[in-house]
Amino acid sequence: MNRTEFMNQLWRWKRGSISRRQFLGTTGLGAATVALATAMPGLAPRRAIAQDIGDRVGLCTWPSYHDQANLDAFTAQTGAAIEVSVFGSNEEMMAKLQAGAAGYDVLVPTNYTILDYVGQGLLTPLDLSLIPNHDPSAHEARYLEPGIVDGTVYAIPKDWGTTGYVINTEVVTENPTTWKEFWDLTMTTHSGAVLVHDYQLTTIGNALKYYGYSFNSIDPAELAQAEELLLAAKPHLFGINSDYKPAMLSGDAVMSICWTGDAVQLRRENPAMAYVLGREGGEIWTDYYAIPSDAPNVPGAYALIDYLVTPDVNAREVLFHGYPTSDARTNALLPAELLEDPIVYPAADLLSPLEYGAAGLITNEARAELFARFKAA
Repeated sequence: MNRTEFMNQLWRWKRGSISRRQFLGTTGLGAATVALATAMPGLAPRRAIAQDIGDRVGLCTWPSYHDQANLDAFTAQTGAAIEVSVFGSNEEMMAKLQAGAAGYDVLVPTNYTILDYVGQGLLTPLDLSLIPNHDPSAHEARYLEPGIVDGTVYAIPKDWGTTGYVINTEVVTENPTTWKEFWDLTMTTHSGAVLVHDYQLTTIGNALKYYGYSFNSIDPAELAQAEELLLAAKPHLFGINSDYKPAMLSGDAVMSICWTGDAVQLRRENPAMAYVLGREGGEIWTDYYAIPSDAPNVPGAYALIDYLVTPDVNAREVLFHGYPTSDARTNALLPAELLEDPIVYPAADLLSPLEYGAAGLITNEARAELFARFKAA
């Protein structure tokens, strides 16, 4: 592997696009580390010393969603390394858990999926006494409620955000403000330079918004129109990928469906990046921390969740990833410029038309089959 390829893999790992294991395996550093540890035992990872949580905690999460400095600090404090696995959609994550994927101790699911996860026995009820840094009174009820099923807490809030699209204003000069413009520009002026998520919820949902339909629609006639639009747009796309930041930063893509924090991160790298919430509406969401029912290291899972929701740690997380938190204690530690950022906290007229993903969509066959046809076309 040459220097350029190595730096590209390092850049992807630092932003969470690939896991530590993938980085070490791709670059060959994993094998080198094992060899060194065998020859020099002092280099091997230390077992947790603060509490008995083992020497590894598996975190299954989204790309660019955690400050590596915080994860490193947890490892320094406990001796337990955090192995990060990233996914591009809740459907992908559920499929892995359904298949019996081993090694995940902490999961970061989205609000609309939790009822389905619980119904399939994929999450364990949380013992909040083991998460003393979580204070329910610091969160509004609307953020807590999706994590509670039949009176039992299965998940606690991480952060929330919106789904819009990002444009490179140096190239996209049309000043679009709607989803109709997004799709029309995809098929005309900016053909070949647009990305959509590898995620049926957002890509189908925002195709439905082209026609003014609900983001959550499962109406057969409305889905048929959305499919017609997606199939027409498919030849004009640069790609279907939930890890869209590298292409936007390289200039290969000039427009992409985008989440709040990714828009903040892209703007840090290139001030020409602008975030658009389509005026027809779209998605608002909340993500959570949960523990899979087959987690191999439950004590480690509780320790990591408790650490990440500690207000000062959480504040560093927010400053890194750019997603708003529902924790009032954390908000009190954040700078005014972040709390007043229109990407992070959009104006009321843009927020009001947004919809939370509906329970059951993750397992809806009609939408899953539509998306499979779109990707295969």
